[in-house]
Amino acid sequence: MYPMQFLRRTGLILLWLAAPVAAFTAFNKNDPYLLALRGAGNVALVLACIAIVMVLLRRGHGRQFAGKLLVMLWCLPPPLMAAAHLKFELRKRDVLAASAAEARQLGPHFMVGYSSFTEVARLAEQGLIGGVYVTRHNIRGRTAEALRAEIAALQDRRRAAALPPLVVAADQEGGIVGHLAPPLTKLPALATLSGLAPDDQQARAEDFGRIHGRELAGLGVNLNLAPVLDLKPPVRRNRLDFHTLIGQRAIATDPVVVSTIASAYVRGLEASGVGATLKHFPGIGRVRTDTHHFSANLNTPVRELEASDWIPFREVLAQSRSALMVGHVTLTAVDPDRAASHSKRVIQGVIREKWGYQGLVMTDDLVMGAIYQNDVCKAVVEAINAGVDRLLVAYDGAQFYRVFVCALEASRRGELDAAMLRASEGRLERSLSAGRTINSTVAASDQPVAR
Repeated sequence: MYPMQFLRRTGLILLWLAAPVAAFTAFNKNDPYLLALRGAGNVALVLACIAIVMVLLRRGHGRQFAGKLLVMLWCLPPPLMAAAHLKFELRKRDVLAASAAEARQLGPHFMVGYSSFTEVARLAEQGLIGGVYVTRHNIRGRTAEALRAEIAALQDRRRAAALPPLVVAADQEGGIVGHLAPPLTKLPALATLSGLAPDDQQARAEDFGRIHGRELAGLGVNLNLAPVLDLKPPVRRNRLDFHTLIGQRAIATDPVVVSTIASAYVRGLEASGVGATLKHFPGIGRVRTDTHHFSANLNTPVRELEASDWIPFREVLAQSRSALMVGHVTLTAVDPDRAASHSKRVIQGVIREKWGYQGLVMTDDLVMGAIYQNDVCKAVVEAINAGVDRLLVAYDGAQFYRVFVCALEASRRGELDAAMLRASEGRLERSLSAGRTINSTVAASDQPVAR
């Protein structure tokens, strides 16, 4: 008898401990960290709660105060989940109800990852986004032809709505980050070229760029979120780097080698009609924490960064039409109060004014913990007012509604810098025009020569 009593008491203790966890999970069902539980996971949680309540009541736990409290706790998750879903749907309704003028002003600045074609097509048709991001889940269990047809359908809908073409981005660095390989060719990391002679580095890197560019362009992808220009960190393992894994992705410790390989790779991409994105300024090779989950500081003096880490960024930007991705690292010597991705001192002061770069600047994924787990609304508004051209919502596309509402409400309150928006609009238009010119040139070069 004693073992049965022990098991029952243990079971009750576990139920008491699990009840607040279930309630917290239900209330935060839309959090990016709980993405894996959406859909079937949410249904399973609700069914589990109902089953537990029924078992507790059947065993008489609803008669005494403690039992009633436990039953009530297990009754909480379903209504909390319903409340969270209602909040999401109301936010989504507000975004979809944005006026044409609001969509025209804000939409081009957002690039979003997606799981539902129907949902992203509606955003594209209404001009609420300027680009999409395709990754592993868009190709999992499907053929390259299926993804190509889907991207083409999105562009057809944009044309039907008399809107500019979408920017379609992917993450094909090579090595451990090749989100569309397979079915695309799985190439080694650019870091594998660092030990070659300079001429061989350039030739091989340009070949890598042409292969990536040709295959991405064949899918309808016109922007690659590569190459990585961060300097390779010291050999010691960063125990707080869970997902960035910059030690495996960075090309080299020598900025000259990084510049040589990256420049050649970008030439190969651009020759195939695909734009490059240099990342992750101001550099995360020196950072000890992973911005996917934590805030991070870069405490190196600017003079030292200019003489080392920033050399590849400046050189490749000067030699190409690349965009620049700014990471969620706080450059303490310039702006100790906010991450570089939404710092006007960094984006306007360093990149635009000091460097003279007038190309496109985009954020790293706003769903990363360094931004999302803090004041994401403040970050969105500050990024736009700092002159960021594209805000990326990649890992969890559903967060687009939250992020867009931040910009929408700020616009309605008059908190967005009109001059910055106009300047960014000009950069976006020039980028699209340049992209069309490049694609036309590439297409013409692919035609057989008349004899």
